[in-house]
Amino acid sequence: MRLTILSTVLFAGTALTAVSAQAAGELNLICSADVVICEQMQGDFEKSHDIKVNMVRLSSGETYAKVRAESRNPKTDLWWAGTGDPHMQAASENLTLEYKSPMLDQLQDWAKKQAESSGFKTVGVYAGALGWGYNTEIFKSKGYKEPVCWADLLAPELKGEIQIANPNSSGTAYTALASLVQIMGEDQAIDYLKKLNTNISQYTKSGSAPVKAAARGEGTG
Repeated sequence: MRLTILSTVLFAGTALTAVSAQAAGELNLICSADVVICEQMQGDFEKSHDIKVNMVRLSSGETYAKVRAESRNPKTDLWWAGTGDPHMQAASENLTLEYKSPMLDQLQDWAKKQAESSGFKTVGVYAGALGWGYNTEIFKSKGYKEPVCWADLLAPELKGEIQIANPNSSGTAYTALASLVQIMGEDQAIDYLKKLNTNISQYTKSGSAPVKAAARGEGTG
């Protein structure tokens, strides 16, 4: 894999059930951030609380689908991280509960706005840039032109060299899709994606998978 899309734009977390984790002694958590961050947060929380965290790492789209499917019998206490759109969708469908953190006033204005617009059923906790990453060593060795705009990704020599996540499971990919529609307009964005598909070797489940593959220099042609 040579050219990839990077991580998500917005991350948010919400409580999903009314069951007291303190009383149960366990917390069922779905984490949509990078697994390293998820595991670190899990460990830090368990060290400072007498609560066992049962953590599962899923992409944003997967988590939204799971929470929606379990709406009649919720099994998840907390959904942390992932892109903002699935969280907002879950909030609009009353799949998440209202919660106002005592730390809310310490967050950035955009995060507070996220909370207010969702009826305090989700809140932004950190943000990241959306972009493309590529392996500079491989580009140099193969004589590829380094991309500087969206159109450069359609170059014939990049056929089979690009990975991107599936927007059905990945919040990152969904954000990329929505961004292209905003930048180009819907018809032009769809036409662009059809052309880009020629150069795609794999649609991954997770938004972070392609960039990790690029860093490893893995080929997918």
